[in-house]
Amino acid sequence: METENMFVLKQVECIDEHHANEALEELMPLLKLQHPNISLYHEMFIMWNNEISSLFLCLVMDYNPQGTFQNVMESKRMKKEIIDSEWMHTMLSQVLDALEYLHQLNIIHRNLKPSNIAIVNDNYCKLQDLSSQALMTHEAKWNVRAEEDPCQKSWMAPEALKFSFTCKSDIWSLGCILLDMATCSFLNDTEAMHLRKTLRHHPGSLKLILKTMEEKQIPGTEIFCLLLPFMLHIKPSDRLAIKDVIRIIFMSTSFRNSCVALNMHRQAVPIFITDVLLEGNIANVLDVMQNFSSRPEVQLRALDKLLTLPEEELGLPWPTELMEEVINIMRQHERILDIMLSTCSLLLRVLGQALAQDLEAEIPRDSFIISFLMNALRSHSNSERLINMIYNLFTIISSQGLISEELEEEGLFKLAQEHLDQFQEDRDICLAILSLLWSLLIDAATVDKEVLQNLSPVVIWVLAMHSEDVEIAEAGCAVLWLLSLLGCIKESQFEKVVELFLKSIQLCPSRVLLVNNVCRGLASLAKVSELVAFRVAILEEGSSGLYLLQDIYQLYRDDPEVVENLCMLLAHLASYKEILPELESGGIKDLVQVIRGRFTSSLELIAYADMVLQALEAAADPNPQKQQLESVSEPEDSKVSSPSQEDPVC
Repeated sequence: METENMFVLKQVECIDEHHANEALEELMPLLKLQHPNISLYHEMFIMWNNEISSLFLCLVMDYNPQGTFQNVMESKRMKKEIIDSEWMHTMLSQVLDALEYLHQLNIIHRNLKPSNIAIVNDNYCKLQDLSSQALMTHEAKWNVRAEEDPCQKSWMAPEALKFSFTCKSDIWSLGCILLDMATCSFLNDTEAMHLRKTLRHHPGSLKLILKTMEEKQIPGTEIFCLLLPFMLHIKPSDRLAIKDVIRIIFMSTSFRNSCVALNMHRQAVPIFITDVLLEGNIANVLDVMQNFSSRPEVQLRALDKLLTLPEEELGLPWPTELMEEVINIMRQHERILDIMLSTCSLLLRVLGQALAQDLEAEIPRDSFIISFLMNALRSHSNSERLINMIYNLFTIISSQGLISEELEEEGLFKLAQEHLDQFQEDRDICLAILSLLWSLLIDAATVDKEVLQNLSPVVIWVLAMHSEDVEIAEAGCAVLWLLSLLGCIKESQFEKVVELFLKSIQLCPSRVLLVNNVCRGLASLAKVSELVAFRVAILEEGSSGLYLLQDIYQLYRDDPEVVENLCMLLAHLASYKEILPELESGGIKDLVQVIRGRFTSSLELIAYADMVLQALEAAADPNPQKQQLESVSEPEDSKVSSPSQEDPVC
């Protein structure tokens, strides 16, 4: 009265107080039900009616004034019209979802019939009036009700009439409802009731009615012919479970072709139905994904299922055809971030574990994957998690083949520059991008140098910002080395790059990849710039980077690759006369002589060592005979006299 909301108060007469309390205790859990397609119970209590001296169990439920399925079928029977298939499928999906929810909780409806499916609006229904074991199995009360309204019991399973209820009893009732909906255009109320009762004793009568449905071309007859014989089986154990009913209905062609009115009304496929459909192996999951390719909620649940499947069931490694099949489905949902995140997580798992099982495994790197991932990067430019995953995926894909040109055509290098600039403080994104650039540039054949020149200052900035991060230092130094090889570091940036190289090697000299990349990068720059050589030889005022190089040798004296890269750097330093005194005073001559004596089998290493030694020897011991010959051969009149006091001093 206070809120002016309408409710239904149902009073069930009980034999005695024990009977009422037993029913109340059994029904109390229904107050906790939370499902959009189940009419809520708001209150339950016991009341004594003095006028008739009877005890009543009172149930307060939602009031739905729009009518029930029973009203719809009665109307259609009067007009001899077929129920609209899209409406039927829409409502049926909700009934199935609600019933699956109840059965998951081990709750049996016990009183499922058309009059207990309330219509909330044109495309929305709810199950109502659930009953209890105590109320349904009291034989005296049962017989009274059966005599009062024999039609209402005709939807009940054979065993239910003998007070035996299971979830399979609801399946029989649901089968009767489906049969009623399918036949309302040519059977009247009495004929329909007689058919339902006959099925309990003569199941063969179902074949005749199914044949009639085929002759009358009732929509969905093929699915009814498949389902009803297994829903209306006399033995409960031989009936389908609700999840099997759901799977058969939702995977049927007629159901999908009608769009289930889901697309028209933008209703989602219920979660319980989706989960039932997705039960089974990967082939079944992919089948569901294909059949419901336009439904994002189904795709998201399917992806979650694939992500949780054990490795052996996932069937790794996946062939390219299977990857393409999944990605083609996901293309329809590129704008939905959650789906893109789950798709990339799946790709990371599939590709990553394929490599973990077999390093030689062929990783799909077709253009359709690259295009898909690039579109996702552009569509969700602010999702840090997605950006990180996609760059990691590109790194995995690029590990087995040349894709730098293809990615360049897709605009990846420019996008990587933008992302490094935008997310320069995000350590994971920076590391993912630098790792990918390292992987791409090491095999790059022809890359637009202008694009890479624009990339280099951002890489320098990121490396400086994360100066204490060893992994970023390792990847960043590798990228700078490769950029220097390609001539994409400007001269104005040389000094800063040298500083970063040397700081990185000081940060973690124990990482061999970092050491090798720094030595290669410094050698590449020293080859073209005396300034670089000077900055290496004189690290800071009063100290020399040459001592750092000697420490690196002592740490990696048994690693030929590191020693060779070290010698290559020293050879480029020794090519500048102004640096030779620093090399001599820094003990480089003794170091190179030791290296030459230890690595006699490496011709390239010996060649670098000889270049250093020859340059140092030439600087320390100029040839006096050569100077004397030059002096003798000089023409007499070409000698320049000392300037007189009157001569201007030049």
